[in-house]
Amino acid sequence: MSSPVLNNAARILKLVETGTPADQALRESLTQDRHYTAPAERRNVSRAVFTYFRWLRWLAPKDSHQKQLEAALALQERFNKTPSSFKPEALAARAVPAWLQAEMDVIPDAWLRQLQSEPALWIRAKAGTGVALTKKLSHITPAAQSPDALRYTGLTDLYRTKEFQAGEFEIQDLASQLVSLACAPRPGETWWDACAGEGGKTMHLADLMQNKGLLWASDRSVRRLAKLKDRAARAQVFNYRAAEWDGGAKLPTKAKFNGILVDAPCSGVGTWQRNPHARWTASPTDVRELAAVQANLLNHVAPAVKPGGRLIYSVCTLTRAETTAVAEAFAQSHPEFEPIPAWPGPAIKKDELRMKNDSPEILPSSFIPPPSLFLWPHDLNANGMFIAAWQRK
Repeated sequence: MSSPVLNNAARILKLVETGTPADQALRESLTQDRHYTAPAERRNVSRAVFTYFRWLRWLAPKDSHQKQLEAALALQERFNKTPSSFKPEALAARAVPAWLQAEMDVIPDAWLRQLQSEPALWIRAKAGTGVALTKKLSHITPAAQSPDALRYTGLTDLYRTKEFQAGEFEIQDLASQLVSLACAPRPGETWWDACAGEGGKTMHLADLMQNKGLLWASDRSVRRLAKLKDRAARAQVFNYRAAEWDGGAKLPTKAKFNGILVDAPCSGVGTWQRNPHARWTASPTDVRELAAVQANLLNHVAPAVKPGGRLIYSVCTLTRAETTAVAEAFAQSHPEFEPIPAWPGPAIKKDELRMKNDSPEILPSSFIPPPSLFLWPHDLNANGMFIAAWQRK
């Protein structure tokens, strides 16, 4: 890789050392340098920085950042050619922090290998238009779980395409798309995306509702809700209302809902392939504190679910405390809710936990999916996710 790329990447690493998250440092630095940095160079700088954090535990701490970056890129090239040359024991010891062992019921070797590979890029076409979009964009492969979930392997800046500008697709990870599909909202219903962020799932829910009915979107961040407004305008989503909500007992509306999605803030372990810097900033304290936040969010929104309405809980993490423990505690303290299948369709593996991306096993229609499930990165080639679902009796 060229010296300018390594030097720019090293400059960003120095910024990260001051406490700025790597993704934020890249976003800010490359935006500022946009007038003189070519798109290919920006891509290479981002790749070098993330590769550095992916292979951090293999690097010599006393080397310069430039030498460490060169070593990390060489390790990545070796891994891409021969993944088996890295033993599972080495990956378990170096690819993830030591505290994770106590926080997960199982750490699959396949997941550790997936963590060290470069992430796939997924886009979401408007409902029912995935096939048509594949004819407009090249380097597109549909996912097995949805014809509107498409993997993109090209090098074109998708944000600059006329299809993106026209609102024909969103850049959204496959696992996030599956959360909205698990909600299965119907046109004319009233839904609430309680932790909407910048609105990726809000827009997907609205699309599935065919812009009919009403969709509330809330977040504690006014800045994120402003971003949602801009994105919704481009995507021509009109059936939503945005409201600030801090997650407390006082809800943003007295409305009752056919469905509520709580896509809660979490430790993000399921995103560590895409954001390897987060592996070294998250902590067991974060897990415990976030698990308490997640439990409170579910408890606070539960009264707003109509009889017969659905409550969907999702987190892009894999720790026990934030997934099964939260779901079990909610079920025990809320007998007015009963568990329902977390996935509305039968395309789920026979171990009742994971979904395949390459050759899914389609089970008989009589098969009932479990009320909670893990979506594993090494099965999806996407982020990891946990989903649980209930219905008010």
